[in-house]
Amino acid sequence: MNHETIEAFQRLNDTLGIIRKECPWDRVQTMESLRYLTIEETYELSEAILGILSSKDNETPKANNEMKKELGDLFMHLLFYCTIAEEEGRFTAADVLNAISDKLVDRHPFIFRKDEYHGESWEEIKMHEGRKSVLEGVPSSLPPLVKAVRLQEKAAGIGYQLSEEELELTENMTEEQFGQLLFGLVHWAHNRGINADSALSKANHHFQEQVRSFEEKKK
Repeated sequence: MNHETIEAFQRLNDTLGIIRKECPWDRVQTMESLRYLTIEETYELSEAILGILSSKDNETPKANNEMKKELGDLFMHLLFYCTIAEEEGRFTAADVLNAISDKLVDRHPFIFRKDEYHGESWEEIKMHEGRKSVLEGVPSSLPPLVKAVRLQEKAAGIGYQLSEEELELTENMTEEQFGQLLFGLVHWAHNRGINADSALSKANHHFQEQVRSFEEKKK
């Protein structure tokens, strides 16, 4: 991290400290009140990433600026949680940064502790942290499609694979059968290096552009 980045981080920290004391809205925020706002900011960042991936050359500066803005919002939220936690005597921003650095070192023995590494997979390395199942790291509140993607990625990390059943849409499918079909499609995509959530997000974006174009032509 260069000096300019350190100064910018300090500026954000100082600015947040001032508004936390002097702004009526920021002064009363809690972890609970910020939580759903952070979820919204995360989705906005996701949209900005899709904007960069789909932008044409002449749109790139605007897309870059949008992602920069959304990353800034998320940085502020993360630091805000640290500020509140420090006020409550829970932990500091330094504790958070040191904890993630420790985790990165622990999860990369093939870089930092080569003599202790015996070819374990990424998920097997994480199991050394005391988890009873590789699936413990998947939040129950994830959107269903994202959750299906993450469950299958984690299962594949320990060598578990579904048998690829016939993917056939029939007229009289039940909700359960349709759900199994969707899950099977996620599995089909995973085995071919396709992230089903990203693919559907891009398809949604493309459909929105088509509808907007259709609306413009009707004017």
